[in-house]
Amino acid sequence: MKTIYIDFTDIGDVEDFYLQLKEKIQLPVHFGNNLDALYDVISGHLELPLHLEFVNMRVDQLEDFEEVLITLEEAEDEVEGFSFSYYLEQYEDE
Repeated sequence: MKTIYIDFTDIGDVEDFYLQLKEKIQLPVHFGNNLDALYDVISGHLELPLHLEFVNMRVDQLEDFEEVLITLEEAEDEVEGFSFSYYLEQYEDE
């Protein structure tokens, strides 16, 4: 299974997310930066099996990207061969 990592260290908003996604995944030319297009790409245009993993998310990004997370969780439930996970950035005690 192929895994694609989206690093949220340099992502400030949804547009930054779509830019990084376009760098990592071969998206169709007609791809629109919206949730419907994201779901459509997962369900019909990506080579599966595929695992999409968000890393280094900050707690404050959870709210900003809530709809993206929900869409990806729905795709995971409905699209065979697609899985998704996300991880918050870790801080070490000094």
